[in-house]
Amino acid sequence: MKGIYLDYAATTPVNDEVLQAMLPFFSIRYGNPSSMHQLGITNKKTINESRKTVANCLNVLQEEIYFTSGGTEATNWAIRGYADAYPEKKEIIISQIEHHATLHTCQFLEKKGYKIHYIPVDKKGFISLKKLENSINENTLLVSIIWANNEIGTIQDIKAISEICKNHSVALHVDAVQAFGQIAIDLSLYDISMLTLSAHKFYGPKGIGCLYVKKGISIEPLIHGGSQEQNHRSGTENITGIVGMAKAAEIAISNQQSYYEKLSYLSSRLHQRMIMDFDCVLNGPELGGRRLPGNLNYSFRDIIGTQLTYWLDQNDIFVSTGSACNSDSIEPSHVIKAIKVPDEYIKGTVRISLGNEFLETDIPRVIARFKEGIDSVI
Repeated sequence: MKGIYLDYAATTPVNDEVLQAMLPFFSIRYGNPSSMHQLGITNKKTINESRKTVANCLNVLQEEIYFTSGGTEATNWAIRGYADAYPEKKEIIISQIEHHATLHTCQFLEKKGYKIHYIPVDKKGFISLKKLENSINENTLLVSIIWANNEIGTIQDIKAISEICKNHSVALHVDAVQAFGQIAIDLSLYDISMLTLSAHKFYGPKGIGCLYVKKGISIEPLIHGGSQEQNHRSGTENITGIVGMAKAAEIAISNQQSYYEKLSYLSSRLHQRMIMDFDCVLNGPELGGRRLPGNLNYSFRDIIGTQLTYWLDQNDIFVSTGSACNSDSIEPSHVIKAIKVPDEYIKGTVRISLGNEFLETDIPRVIARFKEGIDSVI
């Protein structure tokens, strides 16, 4: 029997249209974009067309998009590159529930003498706007906030956050890796300095992402060498990935509203059964406009989440205990600790994330497997 994949927040399968767009660049379109002959020049033009496509999806300028190896590199570059460009300021503000790409980058800078302010969150995962504003001072270099949390689906009020940063003349970096394709993003409506995307979260290939850098914002390169990516990110371009990301972004934007509605409906139907059939709590906001539509994160009373996840895996239900970047840990994640899940529930956390291949008819099988799994690990 076919397994049921419920871990779309970790990664998505490559869309067939995306794959078809990429295939020629593995074979007949193999030219190095930096080569000054027909094969190279043609591929350089393709990269520029792809850059324009991604820029249009965000409603920004083409020259504000820089391709990277993924979201982690883009976030590292945003924070460290900006710190290198403006070394006179030594304080950075982030939330307690950032992705590890942000947390670990800031911990690295902490060792270099930077002071990191961690804004607390409430039980739903929302940051305190008042505490954010009160943390900003004349030595604040940057604010970095995750738009939609990858574990509990909390969608922050980026409009209000961006206005606070603008009022204090402080740069804002936003991790939009989970948000893009699920919620509407039009950067002309926000004062955001930098923004991170990763293609494999919206049915594109792995190993490709991008960093948006608003015109007028300076960042120093992380990778030195050639003149690729407008002299800002050296290395032969991953043209197959770039083409795939552009195509995936284009499809994601055209389908965003219907995708949101589909995932919202399926999440609602599955959630009704979960809370009816199990002693569990939903972590993060209630279902609706302030939560990612495909994200369901539950903590079960007196259950070890890793044991349940393993049992489900052996029975063809593929979920996670949280972020794939921390999947080898049996301890509750920093996100679950930050929202103060009760002690009797905190170790029993399982994240379910929905996507294109999940069907309403899969719900009874998912519920049945969870019942069997819980009975087996108690």
